[in-house]
Amino acid sequence: MAREKWNWQRDDWGKFIYDTSEIEKLEREFLQQSGFSFGVARHLSREDENDLIVELVSNEAIKTSEIEGEYLDRASLQSSIRREFGLGKVNHRSAKPAEAGIAEMMKDIFTNYDSLLTEKTLCSWHEMLMSGRRNLEIGKYRTHKEAMHIVSGRYDKPKIHFEAPPSADVPGEMKKFISWFNTSAPGGKLPLPPLARAGIAHIYFVSIHPFEDGNGRIGRALVEKSLSQNMGQPTLIALSSTIDDRKREYYEELAAQSTVNDVTNWLIYFGKTIINAQKMTTKQIDFIVTKAKFFDTHKENLNPRQAKVVHRILQEGPKGFQGGFSAQNYRAITKSPSATATRDLQDLVRKGIFIKTGQLKSTRYALNLSPFQSR
Repeated sequence: MAREKWNWQRDDWGKFIYDTSEIEKLEREFLQQSGFSFGVARHLSREDENDLIVELVSNEAIKTSEIEGEYLDRASLQSSIRREFGLGKVNHRSAKPAEAGIAEMMKDIFTNYDSLLTEKTLCSWHEMLMSGRRNLEIGKYRTHKEAMHIVSGRYDKPKIHFEAPPSADVPGEMKKFISWFNTSAPGGKLPLPPLARAGIAHIYFVSIHPFEDGNGRIGRALVEKSLSQNMGQPTLIALSSTIDDRKREYYEELAAQSTVNDVTNWLIYFGKTIINAQKMTTKQIDFIVTKAKFFDTHKENLNPRQAKVVHRILQEGPKGFQGGFSAQNYRAITKSPSATATRDLQDLVRKGIFIKTGQLKSTRYALNLSPFQSR
């Protein structure tokens, strides 16, 4: 039985079609949610806005890497992001190459979103992203003669999920992709609405798979650039965080799209994912505002140990501390003895800063943020 053709082997490759009636509702919801998010963000102070940029950019950098099985150091990454964005409070410890590189790439996406896409841009992103790597073709398209396969399973019995175009075809394919991306932008000859353009850009790029590594991360970066161009301003959203929460579904949808060029189902999935990412971003904005109000009220009520613990809990964002926060967590963070930890925790509960639940070994603590949250 003959194998089904891959999407790039079909006659309609590059001529993506979709049912507009299925996507229009999502496009309207996206624009409505964008207006809401921009409205909420306008209430941020400059310091809170800077904190939001650092949180969003670092979370996206961490999650887009985790999707590909790479784990970054958050402290090193945030220090690199603050330096790249000129936001002060920089920890001058030596930044690791991987963290410094992706911070530089995220800064370029954020500040140069409105520039035309070029081969130079993509190769620069790849060079930044692969900073510190060896044994790779860095900053240029792949050239190896072997087929580029997306595989899983055992090394001796791999399961092939997708085969990308041969390396020899990549320069020509990428020239067409870059032309399509710029032509479909606002003001281009054939502009597309935000979700359709971003969704097609992602599947189009990762199907070509032009680089030896890092294609998924650059594909998601293109989504950010595309959305920002359509909205006329930097539009960082929690896309990779949302994908990472349901990573298996993401790969299943990519696999389903690998043999067809009708992208209706893909755009429905990806459009919903982007809207969910917007909602997650709005929660993060609300959380930044809540955190600022919380500290304005309680900053004089915390001793240094308590302040350290509160900052650590808040690093977990709106989702909170996984598994709940325990006395053992308190001792580990503050390096304090049991008696001191118990006294500090009781004080935090008495002041209404912490809420206590459970008993004995099941006792957990949570920040009492409800008085500061928007109704």
